[in-house]
This record gives sequence, C-alpha cells and structure tokens, in this order.
Amino acid sequence: MHTPSRVPVPTRILGRTGESVSVIGLGGFHLGRPDLAEPESIRIIRTAIDNGITFLDNCWDYNNGLSEIRMGKALRGGYRDRVFLMTKIDGRDRRSAADQIDESLRRLQTDRIDLLQFHEIIHDTDPERIFDSGGALEAAIEARSEGKIRYIGFTGHKSPSIHAKMLATAGRHHFRFDTVQMPLNVMDAHFSSFEQHILPVLLRKGIGVLGMKPLGDRVILDSGAVTPIECLHYAMTLPTSVVITGCDSMQVLEQALTAARTFHPMTPDQTASLLARTAPFAATGTYELYKTTHKHDGTYRNPQWLG
Repeated sequence: MHTPSRVPVPTRILGRTGESVSVIGLGGFHLGRPDLAEPESIRIIRTAIDNGITFLDNCWDYNNGLSEIRMGKALRGGYRDRVFLMTKIDGRDRRSAADQIDESLRRLQTDRIDLLQFHEIIHDTDPERIFDSGGALEAAIEARSEGKIRYIGFTGHKSPSIHAKMLATAGRHHFRFDTVQMPLNVMDAHFSSFEQHILPVLLRKGIGVLGMKPLGDRVILDSGAVTPIECLHYAMTLPTSVVITGCDSMQVLEQALTAARTFHPMTPDQTASLLARTAPFAATGTYELYKTTHKHDGTYRNPQWLG
C-alpha cells in the first residue's frame, strides 16, 4: 500500500452503542464476486484490517454465501478479534431468520456477530412481517439473548418512506434499532433523499448511521461530475458513523484508505459547489437505479429468501 500507514484511519462512535468503528467500512458483496479470486479477496480483507478498517459488512445472500465464506476464512488467525463484524439476513419470519443467523455464523466461522441487520427493507409489507408475532425480530432478540449477536439494525436502498415506516413500526412495538443503513451520496441528496428525510430522524434517536453506496456501485462516476475521493469525502462529511464501500481490488481499497486518511470535513461552500455540480444528473434517479428499478433487489428476484 502506498498510502502512509502512519496516518490512521479515523474512527467514530456507532450511535448509542458506544462502539468505536472505522469511518470507512469494507463492503462484503464485491468480495465474493466470482471474477475475484479467493486468495485476492482474503488479501483485500486482511490488508484493510491491517491498515485500520475495523468495520466489516456482509450479508447471508451475497453471492450465494460466498462473501461470508471468504470473510470467515480471512478472519482466521486472530483477525476476528480486531473487527466489528456485521452481516444481514433476509428472513421475515422467526424460523427463516433463525436459520439464516446460524448459517451466517457457520460461514463466518465465529460464535458472535457484532451487528445483525434485516436486509433489503424495500417491500411495504416488510416492517409488519418482521414485527408481527412469529416474525424475524423474535429470532434476532433470541439470538441476542443467547450471545450470538450483539446489536440489531436494518438496511434498505429503495425509499425513505419505507425506512420511515420501519422506524414507526419499531416505535409502536417499543423497540429501538441500534443502526440503520441507507444510501448516502451526492445523488441521493437531490432525489428521493434518505439524507433529507431519514438521517435527521436517526440523529434525534441516537441510532448509528451506516452510509452505503457512496459511489452508487461506481455508477455515479459515470456522470463525470465527481471523483471517487469527492464521493467518499461527501459521505464522510455527513454525520455518518461508517461509510461502507465495496472494494474488489487492492487499487480500490487503497483509494478508500486514501480518502479516509486525507479526510477533512467539507466546508459549506465546498458542499454547495459539489451538490450544484451533481444536481443536473440526479433529478430522475438515473444514477440511483437501486431506487428506480429492481436491478439491485435480490429479494424481489428471490422471494423465497424472505421465508
């Protein structure tokens, strides 16, 4: 790595959990892609940890489990104890959720997951299914009581209104999530915006903010309006606990580390200038297909994962 290792990756506190985590998190999806060789995937994970990235993202359904399997192998040899490990499940009922939690534990080769999140809260029925009697929340709470998981959150990329419904449903059931994950980037600021509609709610409630898709799976870069470092710095300037970014090569990992190590909060003028540049590209969601299409909706294509 060419980035000066003596410059530490900044850390932040994860909401009310009090946990200290790296400002950049390593996304799990890209690590299990079939065109990425397993030894290189393991090398990326361990190099990230060795260079100060402590927050690891994953999911039960990423690449048919390969992402978790590879991460489990990478975390051998003492690496597990150096990270805050997060994964996600798709099950909406108690049985499927419990089965997926246990499978993730086996793949990740660990006896505890630091943060478990309900994945892809993108369907209008998801909140009630999870919180209903016999729903997935029961499995998560039981797993937490057994020491299998420590914290509980949810993720989604489709609509701020569905996030709002999930938070309202939790409130009616007197449950408070520890974290919420959502797209936070230079395009989201203008279109069906999680930044505008959900971020303030999370901050008021002390819920840890996990930003994802800072580069929109690199699609945002196709606009030509912004650079990768600008995208990452924008997301880090927001009151995020972690900005999760996918790294499928050592070069992309180095880019993320450089962004973290050179980070200074953007000034209001810098932010305004960046948003002015991106506004013309953002109006129709062209660069946020996860909001406007089913391209990124794994549970839409595989409803059996929901249980």
